[in-house]
Amino acid sequence: MMRICLVGLGKTGKEVARVLLEQKDIKLVAAVCSPDSDKKGRDLGEIINARDTGILIESSDNLQEVIFRSKPDMVIDFSNPEATVRNALLFSKMKVNIVVATTGFSKLALQKLFVMTRKYHNGIVYAPNITLGVNVMMLLTNIASNILSNYDFQITEVHHSKKKDSPSGTAKKIAVEIVKGLNSSGRIVAAESIPINAVRAGGVVGRHEVMIVGEEDKIEIIHESFSRKAFAAGAIRAVKFLHKKAGFYEMADVLNLGRVLGEYAQVENNKVNKRYVLCNNKSDNKDEVAN
Repeated sequence: MMRICLVGLGKTGKEVARVLLEQKDIKLVAAVCSPDSDKKGRDLGEIINARDTGILIESSDNLQEVIFRSKPDMVIDFSNPEATVRNALLFSKMKVNIVVATTGFSKLALQKLFVMTRKYHNGIVYAPNITLGVNVMMLLTNIASNILSNYDFQITEVHHSKKKDSPSGTAKKIAVEIVKGLNSSGRIVAAESIPINAVRAGGVVGRHEVMIVGEEDKIEIIHESFSRKAFAAGAIRAVKFLHKKAGFYEMADVLNLGRVLGEYAQVENNKVNKRYVLCNNKSDNKDEVAN
């Protein structure tokens, strides 16, 4: 049974805690909040409106002690970029794997996380949007930009009014996927050239839309999270993937999207080869009849 420590108890972190407590093959052994949080010292069940769990929420100031005492196999981090990088160094030194579900990292911060996995031989999954559906959306966007390289691309993302980073880390990642597709088709552009429209309003959980517009038609690829349970499902998938692994990974690795795409390409290639063989056989038969 995997032992999990959850860091960060905002709206998403609380939903993840509820779902983790329901799992039969996962045990939530610790929950950590920020030093100035009023959640400190309270039972986790009180925070998530559930029965008492016996898990007292502890401050990140005592993180090393928490890890020694609870002995987690893995940490799921829903805190903030600064705290994540600081805490990840401690987790890495203590050989604890980390699923990073926080957004808003700089390139330097991501490089630090990558270096930690090499130096301390632990595992990190970096998932700026940990929902399963949006990662499939990224794959579809990459394919579309490769095929429709002469079209224009624009991203719109909508989140709740309290979300701090703008544009979202997911929107930036989608832009990177668009650029990968365009560059592989021969159209060389930078990620910064893909327009991103960021909207902060109300209590929207998360919506990302990619418009792909040509002279005569338009394609829209849209992902929308209806509930924060979507984040929990992705987090569980990520921890099961990362268990006892070392290295730096993303959700594309967790979902094995490269293999899926490769298998699809192989199936399509086999279909083309079969059609080619059939056409040749028909031509040969016609030649025999003519002779």
